[in-house]
Amino acid sequence: MAKFTVYFKEKAIQSHIFDSKKLHIGRDETNDLIIDNLAVAPAHAVVVIKDNNCIIKQLNDDYPILINKIKAQEAILKNNDKITFGKHTVIYNVTESVIGTGSKMSSDVNTLNGKLNDKVQHILEANLQVMDGTHIGRILPLKKAMTRLGHSGSGIIIISKRKEGYFVSSLEANDGTTINKQTLKDKTIHLNNNDIVVLDNVSMQFFIDS
Repeated sequence: MAKFTVYFKEKAIQSHIFDSKKLHIGRDETNDLIIDNLAVAPAHAVVVIKDNNCIIKQLNDDYPILINKIKAQEAILKNNDKITFGKHTVIYNVTESVIGTGSKMSSDVNTLNGKLNDKVQHILEANLQVMDGTHIGRILPLKKAMTRLGHSGSGIIIISKRKEGYFVSSLEANDGTTINKQTLKDKTIHLNNNDIVVLDNVSMQFFIDS
């Protein structure tokens, strides 16, 4: 599967996950991914998602596309490629990609993961996508029964994968740690698709693989 996140002035405004298919991008409402801006052609580009390849093709010579700031009429997309359509940027991600978190998993969490993973195999896979900062667009899969994020002094959270879904709680309280702009503190919150988690001034969007 492929995820496309649309940014305008470095702010994420929409994101979608697509399976194997043809994906049409443009200004017209008939497109699969709509970018409502006059700098974008009504039919700007088409993306062919097949097996492990994702190929993008320009449809209009008067409306070029830039991939990582380089003009291209056709190209094979790679994870974290930045595609420019007028004043908008679209970041392409393979949902199985991984980023480093800057923190090590503690031994107690690793032990719990070993005991709990077999009990939650039926739960749909979920991910966090970084929405700003130096790792913008990167994806962190939440494959383990428990995932620890953050570091001491800046807030630490635990995301637990249970049979009821994904739950986030604070291991080290910090007023800057929020879920949808609400301080987490000592609460445990059930995460829903597209919830925004802010940890150490970095925004991350929670999403479930379809």
